[in-house]
Amino acid sequence: MAVDEKLQMVRHSCAHVMAEAVLNLYPGTKIAIGPAIENGFYYDFDFSTTTTNTKPTEADFAAIEKEMRKILAGNHQFVRKEVSKEEALKLFADQPYKIELIKDLPDGETISTYEQDGYLDLCRGPHVESTKEINGQAFKLTKMAGAYWRGDSDKAMLTRIYAVCFYKPNDLKDYLAMLEEAEKRDHRKLGAQMDLFHIDPEDPGQIFWHPNGWQMYVTLQDYMRQKVLADGYKEVNTPAVMPRSLWERSGHWGHYQKNMFVTESEKRIFSIKPMNCPGALEIFNSRSRSYKDLPLRLAEFGHCVRNEPSGTLHGIMRVRGFVQDDAHIICTDEQVESEVAKFCRLLKDVYKDFGFDKNLVVKLSTMPEDHVGDLETWQRAEKSLGAACNAAGLEYEIQPGEGAFYGPKLEFKLYDTLGREWQCGTIQLDYQLPSAERLNAQYIGADNQKHHPVMLHRAVLGSLERFMGILIENYAGAFPAWLHFEQAAVVPVNPEFADYAQKVADELAAAGIRVNAYTDDDNMKNKIKMISTEHRTPYILVVGANEQNEGTVTVRFRFSSKLPQKTMKIEEFKEYVLEKVRTHYNGI
Repeated sequence: MAVDEKLQMVRHSCAHVMAEAVLNLYPGTKIAIGPAIENGFYYDFDFSTTTTNTKPTEADFAAIEKEMRKILAGNHQFVRKEVSKEEALKLFADQPYKIELIKDLPDGETISTYEQDGYLDLCRGPHVESTKEINGQAFKLTKMAGAYWRGDSDKAMLTRIYAVCFYKPNDLKDYLAMLEEAEKRDHRKLGAQMDLFHIDPEDPGQIFWHPNGWQMYVTLQDYMRQKVLADGYKEVNTPAVMPRSLWERSGHWGHYQKNMFVTESEKRIFSIKPMNCPGALEIFNSRSRSYKDLPLRLAEFGHCVRNEPSGTLHGIMRVRGFVQDDAHIICTDEQVESEVAKFCRLLKDVYKDFGFDKNLVVKLSTMPEDHVGDLETWQRAEKSLGAACNAAGLEYEIQPGEGAFYGPKLEFKLYDTLGREWQCGTIQLDYQLPSAERLNAQYIGADNQKHHPVMLHRAVLGSLERFMGILIENYAGAFPAWLHFEQAAVVPVNPEFADYAQKVADELAAAGIRVNAYTDDDNMKNKIKMISTEHRTPYILVVGANEQNEGTVTVRFRFSSKLPQKTMKIEEFKEYVLEKVRTHYNGI
Protein backbone atom coordinates (compact mmCIF):
# COMPACT_ATOMS: atom_id res chain seq x y z
CA MET A 1 0.00 0.00 0.00
CA ALA A 2 1.36 3.40 -0.99
CA VAL A 3 2.40 5.73 1.82
CA ASP A 4 0.23 8.85 2.16
CA GLU A 5 3.03 11.43 2.25
CA LYS A 6 0.73 14.30 3.23
CA LEU A 7 -0.62 12.32 6.18
CA GLN A 8 2.93 11.50 7.25
CA MET A 9 3.67 15.26 7.19
CA VAL A 10 0.64 15.84 9.42
CA ARG A 11 1.89 13.17 11.83
CA HIS A 12 5.44 14.48 11.94
CA SER A 13 4.16 18.00 12.52
CA CYS A 14 1.92 16.73 15.32
CA ALA A 15 5.00 15.11 16.88
CA HIS A 16 6.58 18.58 17.10
CA VAL A 17 3.43 19.89 18.75
CA MET A 18 3.56 17.08 21.29
CA ALA A 19 7.20 17.87 22.05
CA GLU A 20 6.27 21.53 22.60
CA ALA A 21 3.41 20.53 24.90
CA VAL A 22 5.71 18.24 26.91
CA LEU A 23 8.30 21.01 27.33
CA ASN A 24 5.57 23.41 28.44
CA LEU A 25 4.37 20.98 31.11
CA TYR A 26 7.76 19.53 32.08
CA PRO A 27 10.34 22.32 31.74
CA GLY A 28 13.94 21.18 31.46
CA THR A 29 13.09 18.01 29.55
CA LYS A 30 15.69 16.98 26.97
CA ILE A 31 14.32 16.09 23.54
CA ALA A 32 15.69 13.46 21.15
CA ILE A 33 13.85 12.45 17.96
CA GLY A 34 10.20 12.31 16.89
CA PRO A 35 9.52 10.69 13.51
CA ALA A 36 6.24 9.81 11.86
CA ILE A 37 5.54 6.08 11.82
CA GLU A 38 2.75 3.88 10.54
CA ASN A 39 -0.57 5.22 11.89
CA GLY A 40 1.05 7.96 13.96
CA PHE A 41 4.31 9.11 15.51
CA TYR A 42 6.47 8.97 18.60
CA TYR A 43 8.90 11.25 20.38
CA ASP A 44 11.77 10.29 22.69
CA PHE A 45 12.36 12.33 25.84
CA ASP A 46 14.80 12.41 28.73
CA PHE A 47 12.84 13.48 31.82
CA SER A 48 15.74 13.10 34.24
CA THR A 49 16.51 16.84 34.06
CA THR A 50 13.05 18.38 34.48
CA THR A 51 12.97 21.39 36.76
CA THR A 52 9.83 20.01 38.42
CA ASN A 53 11.55 16.69 39.21
CA THR A 54 8.54 14.89 37.79
CA LYS A 55 8.10 12.44 34.99
CA PRO A 56 4.77 11.93 33.19
CA THR A 57 2.94 8.62 33.22
CA GLU A 58 0.21 7.41 30.90
CA ALA A 59 -2.27 8.89 33.38
CA ASP A 60 -0.96 12.32 32.29
CA PHE A 61 -1.74 11.78 28.60
CA ALA A 62 -5.04 13.70 28.83
CA ALA A 63 -3.21 16.77 30.17
CA ILE A 64 -0.60 16.58 27.38
CA GLU A 65 -3.33 16.22 24.75
CA LYS A 66 -5.14 19.24 26.20
CA GLU A 67 -1.95 21.29 25.95
CA MET A 68 -1.46 20.10 22.36
CA ARG A 69 -4.97 21.24 21.39
CA LYS A 70 -4.28 24.61 22.96
CA ILE A 71 -1.19 24.96 20.75
CA LEU A 72 -3.06 23.82 17.64
CA ALA A 73 -5.78 26.41 18.22
CA GLY A 74 -3.20 29.18 17.87
CA ASN A 75 -2.83 28.52 14.12
CA HIS A 76 0.98 28.72 14.22
CA GLN A 77 3.13 28.54 11.11
CA PHE A 78 5.86 25.88 10.76
CA VAL A 79 8.85 28.00 9.76
CA ARG A 80 11.84 26.34 8.13
CA LYS A 81 15.31 27.82 8.36
CA GLU A 82 18.68 26.58 7.12
CA VAL A 83 21.59 27.09 9.51
CA SER A 84 25.29 26.34 9.60
CA LYS A 85 26.71 23.63 11.81
CA GLU A 86 28.10 26.25 14.16
CA GLU A 87 24.74 28.02 14.41
CA ALA A 88 22.98 24.73 15.06
CA LEU A 89 25.35 23.87 17.88
CA LYS A 90 24.60 27.23 19.52
CA LEU A 91 20.84 26.97 19.03
CA PHE A 92 20.67 23.55 20.69
CA ALA A 93 23.43 24.04 23.26
CA ASP A 94 21.10 22.91 26.07
CA GLN A 95 19.89 19.82 24.19
CA PRO A 96 22.61 17.12 24.35
CA TYR A 97 20.84 14.64 22.06
CA LYS A 98 20.45 17.25 19.34
CA ILE A 99 24.10 18.25 19.79
CA GLU A 100 25.18 14.64 19.24
CA LEU A 101 23.13 14.45 16.03
CA ILE A 102 24.55 17.72 14.77
CA LYS A 103 28.14 16.70 15.44
CA ASP A 104 27.61 13.46 13.51
CA LEU A 105 26.50 15.35 10.39
CA PRO A 106 29.17 15.62 7.69
CA ASP A 107 30.62 19.06 7.06
CA GLY A 108 28.78 20.91 4.33
CA GLU A 109 25.48 19.06 4.77
CA THR A 110 22.39 21.23 4.83
CA ILE A 111 21.05 21.62 8.37
CA SER A 112 17.51 22.85 8.84
CA THR A 113 15.36 23.81 11.81
CA TYR A 114 11.60 24.15 12.15
CA GLU A 115 9.88 26.49 14.56
CA GLN A 116 6.26 26.83 15.62
CA ASP A 117 4.93 28.96 18.47
CA GLY A 118 8.46 29.54 19.79
CA TYR A 119 9.32 25.83 19.85
CA LEU A 120 12.50 25.10 17.86
CA ASP A 121 13.52 21.65 16.65
CA LEU A 122 16.32 20.23 14.53
CA CYS A 123 14.53 18.62 11.60
CA ARG A 124 14.84 17.80 7.90
CA GLY A 125 11.07 18.13 7.45
CA PRO A 126 8.90 18.50 5.57
CA HIS A 127 6.00 19.81 7.64
CA VAL A 128 2.52 21.17 6.97
CA GLU A 129 2.17 24.92 6.56
CA SER A 130 0.55 25.55 9.93
CA THR A 131 -1.05 23.88 12.92
CA LYS A 132 -4.52 24.47 11.46
CA GLU A 133 -3.86 21.49 9.16
CA ILE A 134 -3.76 19.17 12.20
CA ASN A 135 -7.20 18.17 13.47
CA GLY A 136 -7.25 18.47 17.25
CA GLN A 137 -9.76 15.63 17.57
CA ALA A 138 -7.93 13.19 15.25
CA PHE A 139 -4.95 12.25 17.39
CA LYS A 140 -4.49 10.34 20.63
CA LEU A 141 -1.53 9.45 22.82
CA THR A 142 -1.51 5.68 23.21
CA LYS A 143 1.40 4.36 25.24
CA MET A 144 4.75 5.00 26.84
CA ALA A 145 7.83 2.77 26.59
CA GLY A 146 11.53 2.77 27.22
CA ALA A 147 13.86 3.21 24.25
CA TYR A 148 17.65 3.29 24.14
CA TRP A 149 19.07 6.41 22.53
CA ARG A 150 19.87 5.55 18.92
CA GLY A 151 18.94 1.93 19.63
CA ASP A 152 22.19 1.34 21.51
CA SER A 153 21.90 -0.53 24.81
CA ASP A 154 25.11 1.17 25.95
CA LYS A 155 23.46 4.58 25.70
CA ALA A 156 20.82 6.32 27.82
CA MET A 157 17.36 4.86 28.25
CA LEU A 158 14.81 7.45 27.10
CA THR A 159 11.05 7.64 27.46
CA ARG A 160 9.18 7.15 24.20
CA ILE A 161 5.63 8.47 23.93
CA TYR A 162 3.58 6.99 21.11
CA ALA A 163 0.54 8.54 19.46
CA VAL A 164 -1.81 7.80 16.61
CA CYS A 165 -2.87 10.56 14.24
CA PHE A 166 -5.22 10.85 11.26
CA TYR A 167 -6.90 13.42 9.05
CA LYS A 168 -10.37 13.11 10.58
CA PRO A 169 -11.88 12.12 13.95
CA ASN A 170 -13.78 9.24 12.31
CA ASP A 171 -10.50 7.83 11.00
CA LEU A 172 -9.18 7.87 14.55
CA LYS A 173 -12.38 6.29 15.85
CA ASP A 174 -12.13 3.46 13.31
CA TYR A 175 -8.49 2.86 14.15
CA LEU A 176 -9.13 2.78 17.90
CA ALA A 177 -11.94 0.27 17.29
CA MET A 178 -9.45 -1.85 15.36
CA LEU A 179 -7.00 -1.62 18.27
CA GLU A 180 -9.73 -2.75 20.65
CA GLU A 181 -10.42 -5.74 18.43
CA ALA A 182 -6.68 -6.43 18.18
CA GLU A 183 -6.50 -6.44 21.97
CA LYS A 184 -9.13 -9.18 22.05
CA ARG A 185 -7.11 -11.14 19.51
CA ASP A 186 -3.75 -10.68 21.26
CA HIS A 187 -1.89 -13.95 20.69
CA ARG A 188 -0.45 -13.85 24.19
CA LYS A 189 -3.91 -13.82 25.78
CA LEU A 190 -5.31 -16.44 23.42
CA GLY A 191 -2.17 -18.52 23.81
CA ALA A 192 -2.83 -18.77 27.55
CA GLN A 193 -6.59 -19.20 27.18
CA MET A 194 -6.28 -21.99 24.61
CA ASP A 195 -3.30 -23.56 26.41
CA LEU A 196 -1.00 -23.20 23.40
CA PHE A 197 2.30 -22.01 24.91
CA HIS A 198 3.98 -20.01 27.63
CA ILE A 199 7.19 -18.01 27.98
CA ASP A 200 9.18 -18.15 31.22
CA PRO A 201 10.40 -14.71 32.36
CA GLU A 202 13.63 -16.42 33.44
CA ASP A 203 14.22 -17.57 29.84
CA PRO A 204 13.18 -14.58 27.69
CA GLY A 205 12.53 -15.08 24.01
CA GLN A 206 12.22 -18.88 24.23
CA ILE A 207 8.87 -20.62 23.81
CA PHE A 208 7.48 -23.54 25.79
CA TRP A 209 4.96 -25.14 23.44
CA HIS A 210 2.11 -27.01 25.15
CA PRO A 211 0.39 -30.02 23.51
CA ASN A 212 -2.32 -27.91 21.84
CA GLY A 213 0.10 -25.38 20.41
CA TRP A 214 2.70 -27.96 19.42
CA GLN A 215 0.07 -29.95 17.54
CA MET A 216 -0.64 -26.88 15.41
CA TYR A 217 3.05 -26.03 15.08
CA VAL A 218 3.86 -29.53 13.76
CA THR A 219 0.83 -29.41 11.45
CA LEU A 220 2.06 -26.10 10.01
CA GLN A 221 5.59 -27.44 9.62
CA ASP A 222 4.40 -30.66 7.96
CA TYR A 223 2.21 -28.62 5.63
CA MET A 224 5.21 -26.57 4.49
CA ARG A 225 7.34 -29.71 4.23
CA GLN A 226 4.84 -31.26 1.82
CA LYS A 227 4.70 -28.05 -0.21
CA VAL A 228 8.46 -27.66 -0.65
CA LEU A 229 9.15 -31.34 -1.34
CA ALA A 230 6.48 -31.29 -4.03
CA ASP A 231 8.14 -28.16 -5.46
CA GLY A 232 11.50 -29.83 -6.03
CA TYR A 233 13.36 -29.17 -2.79
CA LYS A 234 15.51 -31.59 -0.82
CA GLU A 235 15.31 -31.30 2.96
CA VAL A 236 18.55 -31.07 4.94
CA ASN A 237 19.59 -30.39 8.50
CA THR A 238 22.75 -28.63 9.65
CA PRO A 239 24.38 -28.36 13.09
CA ALA A 240 23.01 -25.94 15.67
CA VAL A 241 26.55 -25.07 16.76
CA MET A 242 29.27 -24.20 14.22
CA PRO A 243 32.85 -22.88 14.60
CA ARG A 244 33.97 -19.30 14.62
CA SER A 245 36.14 -19.98 11.56
CA LEU A 246 33.04 -20.66 9.44
CA TRP A 247 31.28 -17.52 10.66
CA GLU A 248 34.41 -15.50 9.92
CA ARG A 249 34.57 -16.78 6.36
CA SER A 250 30.87 -16.16 5.81
CA GLY A 251 31.19 -12.59 7.11
CA HIS A 252 28.70 -13.00 9.93
CA TRP A 253 31.36 -12.78 12.64
CA GLY A 254 32.32 -9.32 11.48
CA HIS A 255 28.80 -8.02 10.80
CA TYR A 256 26.52 -9.93 13.17
CA GLN A 257 28.55 -11.12 16.16
CA LYS A 258 26.70 -9.01 18.75
CA ASN A 259 23.51 -10.92 17.93
CA MET A 260 25.16 -14.34 18.24
CA PHE A 261 25.33 -16.60 21.30
CA VAL A 262 28.96 -17.65 21.58
CA THR A 263 30.39 -20.62 23.47
CA GLU A 264 33.78 -22.26 23.94
CA SER A 265 34.89 -25.89 23.95
CA GLU A 266 38.44 -27.22 24.14
CA LYS A 267 39.85 -23.74 23.61
CA ARG A 268 37.87 -23.29 20.38
CA ILE A 269 35.15 -20.66 19.87
CA PHE A 270 31.76 -21.74 18.51
CA SER A 271 28.45 -20.01 17.94
CA ILE A 272 24.86 -21.19 18.03
CA LYS A 273 23.68 -20.46 14.52
CA PRO A 274 21.63 -17.29 14.00
CA MET A 275 20.85 -18.32 10.40
CA ASN A 276 21.14 -21.39 8.21
CA CYS A 277 22.81 -20.12 5.02
CA PRO A 278 26.47 -21.06 5.73
CA GLY A 279 25.36 -24.60 6.53
CA ALA A 280 23.66 -24.94 3.16
CA LEU A 281 26.87 -23.97 1.35
CA GLU A 282 28.87 -26.38 3.52
CA ILE A 283 26.64 -29.16 2.16
CA PHE A 284 27.13 -27.88 -1.40
CA ASN A 285 30.91 -27.77 -0.89
CA SER A 286 31.09 -31.28 0.56
CA ARG A 287 31.53 -32.82 -2.91
CA SER A 288 32.28 -31.86 -6.49
CA ARG A 289 29.33 -30.29 -8.30
CA SER A 290 28.47 -29.99 -11.97
CA TYR A 291 26.21 -27.55 -13.74
CA LYS A 292 23.94 -30.57 -14.22
CA ASP A 293 23.34 -30.57 -10.44
CA LEU A 294 21.89 -27.06 -10.58
CA PRO A 295 19.60 -25.68 -9.45
CA LEU A 296 20.05 -27.36 -6.07
CA ARG A 297 17.17 -26.45 -3.73
CA LEU A 298 18.01 -27.18 -0.09
CA ALA A 299 15.22 -26.70 2.45
CA GLU A 300 15.86 -26.66 6.18
CA PHE A 301 13.62 -26.19 9.19
CA GLY A 302 16.69 -25.11 11.12
CA HIS A 303 16.39 -23.84 14.68
CA CYS A 304 18.17 -20.49 14.95
CA VAL A 305 18.98 -18.38 18.00
CA ARG A 306 19.65 -14.65 18.00
CA ASN A 307 20.58 -12.49 20.96
CA GLU A 308 17.80 -9.97 20.48
CA PRO A 309 17.63 -7.11 23.04
CA SER A 310 15.11 -7.98 25.74
CA GLY A 311 13.20 -4.76 25.09
CA THR A 312 12.36 -5.86 21.54
CA LEU A 313 10.90 -9.25 22.50
CA HIS A 314 7.13 -9.61 22.05
CA GLY A 315 5.27 -12.84 22.79
CA ILE A 316 6.01 -15.32 20.02
CA MET A 317 6.17 -12.56 17.39
CA ARG A 318 9.71 -11.49 18.31
CA VAL A 319 11.78 -14.15 20.02
CA ARG A 320 15.34 -15.37 20.41
CA GLY A 321 14.81 -19.00 19.46
CA PHE A 322 12.88 -19.70 16.27
CA VAL A 323 12.59 -21.93 13.20
CA GLN A 324 12.26 -20.63 9.65
CA ASP A 325 10.77 -22.43 6.67
CA ASP A 326 14.17 -21.68 5.24
CA ALA A 327 15.64 -22.76 1.92
CA HIS A 328 18.64 -21.88 -0.21
CA ILE A 329 18.59 -22.27 -3.96
CA ILE A 330 22.06 -22.65 -5.43
CA CYS A 331 21.93 -22.02 -9.16
CA THR A 332 23.57 -20.43 -12.17
CA ASP A 333 23.12 -16.80 -13.13
CA GLU A 334 20.91 -17.88 -16.03
CA GLN A 335 18.58 -19.80 -13.71
CA VAL A 336 17.89 -16.92 -11.31
CA GLU A 337 14.84 -15.53 -13.09
CA SER A 338 13.06 -18.88 -13.49
CA GLU A 339 13.83 -19.90 -9.89
CA VAL A 340 12.52 -16.64 -8.47
CA ALA A 341 9.34 -16.96 -10.55
CA LYS A 342 8.93 -20.53 -9.32
CA PHE A 343 9.27 -19.35 -5.72
CA CYS A 344 6.70 -16.58 -6.24
CA ARG A 345 4.17 -19.14 -7.47
CA LEU A 346 4.84 -21.34 -4.43
CA LEU A 347 4.35 -18.40 -2.09
CA LYS A 348 1.05 -17.41 -3.75
CA ASP A 349 -0.19 -20.99 -3.46
CA VAL A 350 0.68 -21.18 0.25
CA TYR A 351 -0.80 -17.77 1.12
CA LYS A 352 -4.04 -18.73 -0.62
CA ASP A 353 -4.51 -21.59 1.84
CA PHE A 354 -4.49 -19.05 4.68
CA GLY A 355 -6.63 -16.46 2.90
CA PHE A 356 -3.68 -14.05 2.58
CA ASP A 357 -3.61 -13.93 -1.22
CA LYS A 358 -6.13 -11.12 -1.71
CA ASN A 359 -4.07 -8.03 -0.82
CA LEU A 360 -0.53 -9.30 -1.22
CA VAL A 361 2.00 -6.50 -1.76
CA VAL A 362 5.48 -7.12 -3.16
CA LYS A 363 8.41 -4.74 -2.64
CA LEU A 364 11.60 -4.86 -4.71
CA SER A 365 14.44 -3.54 -2.55
CA THR A 366 17.28 -2.14 -4.66
CA MET A 367 20.97 -1.36 -4.18
CA PRO A 368 21.80 0.50 -0.93
CA GLU A 369 24.61 3.01 -0.60
CA ASP A 370 26.57 0.54 1.53
CA HIS A 371 26.89 -2.35 -0.90
CA VAL A 372 29.40 -4.72 -2.42
CA GLY A 373 29.62 -5.62 -6.09
CA ASP A 374 29.58 -3.53 -9.24
CA LEU A 375 26.67 -1.49 -10.58
CA GLU A 376 26.21 -3.68 -13.68
CA THR A 377 25.74 -6.81 -11.57
CA TRP A 378 23.24 -5.05 -9.32
CA GLN A 379 21.22 -3.75 -12.26
CA ARG A 380 21.12 -7.21 -13.82
CA ALA A 381 20.04 -8.74 -10.52
CA GLU A 382 17.29 -6.16 -9.94
CA LYS A 383 16.01 -6.64 -13.47
CA SER A 384 15.91 -10.42 -13.00
CA LEU A 385 13.93 -10.17 -9.76
CA GLY A 386 11.42 -7.76 -11.28
CA ALA A 387 10.91 -9.87 -14.41
CA ALA A 388 10.49 -13.03 -12.34
CA CYS A 389 7.89 -11.34 -10.15
CA ASN A 390 5.89 -10.29 -13.20
CA ALA A 391 6.23 -13.77 -14.70
CA ALA A 392 4.54 -15.15 -11.57
CA GLY A 393 1.61 -12.76 -12.05
CA LEU A 394 2.64 -10.34 -9.30
CA GLU A 395 3.16 -6.60 -9.48
CA TYR A 396 5.76 -4.94 -7.29
CA GLU A 397 6.72 -1.59 -5.83
CA ILE A 398 10.30 -0.30 -5.67
CA GLN A 399 11.95 0.29 -2.29
CA PRO A 400 15.01 2.33 -3.34
CA GLY A 401 18.18 1.57 -1.42
CA GLU A 402 16.57 -1.03 0.87
CA GLY A 403 18.37 -4.10 -0.47
CA ALA A 404 20.84 -6.16 1.55
CA PHE A 405 24.49 -5.12 1.17
CA TYR A 406 25.14 -8.22 -0.95
CA GLY A 407 22.14 -8.06 -3.28
CA PRO A 408 18.55 -7.00 -3.99
CA LYS A 409 15.52 -8.76 -2.57
CA LEU A 410 11.78 -9.18 -2.90
CA GLU A 411 9.70 -8.77 0.25
CA PHE A 412 6.12 -10.01 0.44
CA LYS A 413 3.71 -8.16 2.71
CA LEU A 414 0.38 -9.72 3.63
CA TYR A 415 -2.61 -8.15 5.37
CA ASP A 416 -4.67 -9.84 8.07
CA THR A 417 -8.39 -9.54 8.77
CA LEU A 418 -7.81 -6.27 10.66
CA GLY A 419 -5.87 -4.77 7.75
CA ARG A 420 -2.53 -4.93 9.58
CA GLU A 421 0.59 -5.39 7.48
CA TRP A 422 3.01 -8.27 8.07
CA GLN A 423 6.24 -8.91 6.20
CA CYS A 424 6.83 -12.67 6.11
CA GLY A 425 8.03 -14.02 2.79
CA THR A 426 11.28 -12.92 1.18
CA ILE A 427 13.74 -13.98 -1.50
CA GLN A 428 17.23 -12.47 -1.60
CA LEU A 429 19.76 -12.67 -4.41
CA ASP A 430 23.29 -13.25 -3.14
CA TYR A 431 26.47 -13.21 -5.23
CA GLN A 432 28.76 -12.75 -2.22
CA LEU A 433 28.43 -15.78 0.10
CA PRO A 434 29.35 -18.32 -2.64
CA SER A 435 32.25 -16.16 -3.87
CA ALA A 436 35.96 -16.92 -3.53
CA GLU A 437 36.20 -14.21 -0.88
CA ARG A 438 33.61 -15.94 1.30
CA LEU A 439 32.73 -19.67 1.23
CA ASN A 440 34.17 -20.33 -2.24
CA ALA A 441 31.37 -22.51 -3.64
CA GLN A 442 32.22 -23.89 -7.10
CA TYR A 443 30.74 -26.04 -9.82
CA ILE A 444 32.09 -27.33 -13.12
CA GLY A 445 30.32 -25.65 -16.01
CA ALA A 446 29.50 -26.96 -19.49
CA ASP A 447 32.81 -25.40 -20.58
CA ASN A 448 34.61 -27.72 -18.11
CA GLN A 449 35.74 -24.67 -16.11
CA LYS A 450 35.11 -23.78 -12.46
CA HIS A 451 32.41 -21.20 -11.74
CA HIS A 452 30.85 -19.68 -8.63
CA PRO A 453 27.09 -20.25 -8.33
CA VAL A 454 24.48 -17.73 -7.23
CA MET A 455 22.59 -18.22 -3.97
CA LEU A 456 18.93 -17.39 -3.40
CA HIS A 457 17.91 -17.13 0.26
CA ARG A 458 14.15 -17.55 0.59
CA ALA A 459 11.35 -18.12 3.09
CA VAL A 460 7.60 -18.26 2.56
CA LEU A 461 6.30 -18.00 6.12
CA GLY A 462 9.49 -16.71 7.70
CA SER A 463 9.73 -17.56 11.39
CA LEU A 464 7.21 -20.32 12.14
CA GLU A 465 6.81 -18.87 15.64
CA ARG A 466 5.93 -15.44 14.31
CA PHE A 467 3.63 -16.85 11.65
CA MET A 468 1.82 -18.84 14.34
CA GLY A 469 1.32 -15.59 16.24
CA ILE A 470 -0.08 -13.94 13.11
CA LEU A 471 -2.47 -16.86 12.59
CA ILE A 472 -3.69 -16.79 16.20
CA GLU A 473 -4.56 -13.10 15.88
CA ASN A 474 -5.87 -13.31 12.32
CA TYR A 475 -8.32 -16.10 13.16
CA ALA A 476 -8.92 -14.90 16.75
CA GLY A 477 -8.23 -18.50 17.73
CA ALA A 478 -10.94 -19.86 15.41
CA PHE A 479 -8.49 -21.77 13.23
CA PRO A 480 -9.53 -23.59 10.08
CA ALA A 481 -10.23 -27.25 10.69
CA TRP A 482 -7.13 -28.51 8.89
CA LEU A 483 -4.89 -26.55 11.29
CA HIS A 484 -6.84 -26.67 14.56
CA PHE A 485 -5.47 -28.75 17.43
CA GLU A 486 -9.01 -30.04 18.05
CA GLN A 487 -10.99 -30.57 14.87
CA ALA A 488 -14.00 -32.14 16.57
CA ALA A 489 -15.35 -32.47 20.11
CA VAL A 490 -17.84 -35.19 21.04
CA VAL A 491 -20.28 -34.26 23.84
CA PRO A 492 -22.84 -36.70 25.28
CA VAL A 493 -26.14 -35.16 26.38
CA ASN A 494 -25.68 -36.95 29.72
CA PRO A 495 -23.33 -39.56 31.25
CA GLU A 496 -25.52 -42.40 29.96
CA PHE A 497 -24.09 -41.85 26.47
CA ALA A 498 -20.45 -41.40 27.44
CA ASP A 499 -19.47 -44.80 26.02
CA TYR A 500 -21.04 -43.96 22.67
CA ALA A 501 -19.28 -40.57 22.66
CA GLN A 502 -15.95 -42.32 23.26
CA LYS A 503 -16.71 -44.85 20.52
CA VAL A 504 -17.39 -42.03 18.05
CA ALA A 505 -14.18 -40.26 19.05
CA ASP A 506 -12.14 -43.45 18.68
CA GLU A 507 -13.52 -44.06 15.19
CA LEU A 508 -12.78 -40.51 14.06
CA ALA A 509 -9.29 -40.60 15.60
CA ALA A 510 -8.55 -43.85 13.74
CA ALA A 511 -9.26 -41.94 10.52
CA GLY A 512 -6.72 -39.25 11.46
CA ILE A 513 -9.14 -36.65 12.79
CA ARG A 514 -8.02 -34.75 15.89
CA VAL A 515 -10.89 -35.31 18.31
CA ASN A 516 -11.67 -35.41 22.02
CA ALA A 517 -14.61 -36.99 23.84
CA TYR A 518 -15.83 -34.89 26.78
CA THR A 519 -17.17 -37.60 29.06
CA ASP A 520 -16.59 -35.96 32.45
CA ASP A 521 -19.45 -35.25 34.85
CA ASP A 522 -19.98 -31.59 33.93
CA ASN A 523 -23.29 -30.81 32.23
CA MET A 524 -23.62 -30.62 28.47
CA LYS A 525 -24.25 -26.85 28.28
CA ASN A 526 -21.14 -26.02 30.27
CA LYS A 527 -19.05 -28.31 28.07
CA ILE A 528 -20.35 -26.78 24.86
CA LYS A 529 -19.77 -23.26 26.20
CA MET A 530 -16.18 -24.07 27.15
CA ILE A 531 -15.43 -25.81 23.85
CA SER A 532 -16.98 -22.95 21.86
CA THR A 533 -15.39 -20.04 23.72
CA GLU A 534 -12.02 -21.42 24.81
CA HIS A 535 -11.11 -24.00 22.19
CA ARG A 536 -13.18 -22.51 19.34
CA THR A 537 -13.49 -26.06 17.98
CA PRO A 538 -14.87 -26.18 14.41
CA TYR A 539 -17.28 -29.11 14.99
CA ILE A 540 -19.08 -30.07 18.19
CA LEU A 541 -20.78 -33.47 17.94
CA VAL A 542 -23.69 -33.89 20.32
CA VAL A 543 -24.78 -37.48 20.91
CA GLY A 544 -27.76 -38.92 22.77
CA ALA A 545 -30.32 -41.70 22.43
CA ASN A 546 -31.28 -41.02 18.80
CA GLU A 547 -27.66 -40.74 17.68
CA GLN A 548 -26.68 -43.91 19.51
CA ASN A 549 -29.60 -45.88 18.06
CA GLU A 550 -29.01 -44.65 14.50
CA GLY A 551 -25.18 -44.50 14.45
CA THR A 552 -25.17 -40.73 13.85
CA VAL A 553 -23.88 -37.49 15.35
CA THR A 554 -25.57 -34.08 15.53
CA VAL A 555 -22.99 -31.60 14.30
CA ARG A 556 -22.88 -28.02 15.55
CA PHE A 557 -20.89 -25.88 13.13
CA ARG A 558 -18.77 -23.10 14.61
CA PHE A 559 -20.10 -19.58 14.01
CA SER A 560 -22.40 -20.77 11.22
CA SER A 561 -25.82 -19.16 10.88
CA LYS A 562 -26.61 -20.86 7.57
CA LEU A 563 -26.04 -24.35 8.91
CA PRO A 564 -26.16 -24.22 12.72
CA GLN A 565 -26.44 -28.00 13.11
CA LYS A 566 -26.99 -31.13 11.07
CA THR A 567 -27.41 -34.81 11.86
CA MET A 568 -24.95 -36.96 9.92
CA LYS A 569 -23.88 -40.58 9.79
CA ILE A 570 -20.45 -41.03 11.38
CA GLU A 571 -18.94 -42.07 8.05
CA GLU A 572 -20.51 -39.05 6.33
CA PHE A 573 -19.06 -36.66 8.91
CA LYS A 574 -15.69 -38.35 8.70
CA GLU A 575 -15.54 -37.87 4.93
CA TYR A 576 -16.76 -34.27 5.28
CA VAL A 577 -13.94 -33.31 7.67
CA LEU A 578 -11.23 -35.19 5.79
CA GLU A 579 -12.19 -33.39 2.59
CA LYS A 580 -11.89 -30.01 4.34
CA VAL A 581 -8.49 -31.00 5.70
CA ARG A 582 -7.30 -32.40 2.37
CA THR A 583 -8.09 -29.17 0.52
CA HIS A 584 -6.82 -26.91 3.34
CA TYR A 585 -10.21 -25.27 3.27
CA ASN A 586 -9.97 -21.91 4.98
CA GLY A 587 -13.48 -21.82 6.45
CA ILE A 588 -15.80 -24.24 8.23
